[in-house]
Amino acid sequence: MIHLHRAALPALGAAFLFGASTPFAKQLMGEGAFGSSPFLLAGLLYLGSGLGLTLVRLLRDKGWTPSGLPRHEWPWLVGAIAFGGVLGPLLLMVGLAHTAAATASLFLNLESVLTAVLAWVVFRESTDRRIVVGMLLIVIGGLVLAWPTGAPSESLLGPLALVGACLAWAIDNNLTRKVSASDALFIAGSKGLVAGCVNVGLGFALGAHLPSLALVSSAMVVGFFGYGLSLVLFVLALRGLGTARTGAYFSTAPFVGAALSIALLGEPTSAMFWLAAVLMAAGVWLHLIEHHLHTHEHAPMSHSHKHRHDAHHQHNHDFAWDSDAPHTHAHQHEATSHSHAHFPDIHHRHSHS
Repeated sequence: MIHLHRAALPALGAAFLFGASTPFAKQLMGEGAFGSSPFLLAGLLYLGSGLGLTLVRLLRDKGWTPSGLPRHEWPWLVGAIAFGGVLGPLLLMVGLAHTAAATASLFLNLESVLTAVLAWVVFRESTDRRIVVGMLLIVIGGLVLAWPTGAPSESLLGPLALVGACLAWAIDNNLTRKVSASDALFIAGSKGLVAGCVNVGLGFALGAHLPSLALVSSAMVVGFFGYGLSLVLFVLALRGLGTARTGAYFSTAPFVGAALSIALLGEPTSAMFWLAAVLMAAGVWLHLIEHHLHTHEHAPMSHSHKHRHDAHHQHNHDFAWDSDAPHTHAHQHEATSHSHAHFPDIHHRHSHS
């Protein structure tokens, strides 16, 4: 029987939205000014994400409100934006300019591997054999799906830049986990605004010209869904699953993009596509059936996020509250020890013997 963790759905939703944006972004790349300026397209995609999420946040909160991000978490967010919103896209553009498209796709599958390795080795996130095997199956499926058919790159600059981009995004994923308990709209919107401004600025600096309003709006709409809402769901998944597991689910995005290209653009299928589908499905299945249970201790901690009064949230309020509905406020967790099935979420970042 599958015990589907509620955070698995945001993780798969993030992969679906990002993967679905790929065919549309490819079509935009061949249009007008975007064909000669990938920086401009990347910038508008990110700006669509940042501006759209900021507008959603303003509507949700009925005006501008403070981020609520604790002071000690700001360095993590700044680092995540620097690596994931600035350095990663820059290295990606350099890599794409010096590498065949199929080879680039092959290298980009390294992101989930590097994300998991950093999570396990550097940030000491828990794992088990089933999760490792599941992630490997998903990654192998991505490699099969993106196996290059053209000529290899003639320069080492392209592959090295792509590996650097994957490492930058892997660092970003792990740093974002540190702030995942905070407002996902603020986190994702901030990344989009910074990355958008940097890449649009680079595009104009390199001689790009603004395309038609229709193309600009199309790029920003694709960015809002594929980069913005996708990242919000990714942050929510980090909150509930941890970095490695979220990264493994998200690595199914290339399959989603390929499937939609087949369905919408009529691209032919191949035996490699169906082999990748089986491998990825098997990997996701292993993650869905994970059951991690042991006696563990919770150290005292204080943070703020949306929660119900469950086994981990038994606290008093300094305001009137007599409901069981989800609500958000700063709250304190007392030290406790108990046993139940859990994931390395924001309440279970403990070590294992």
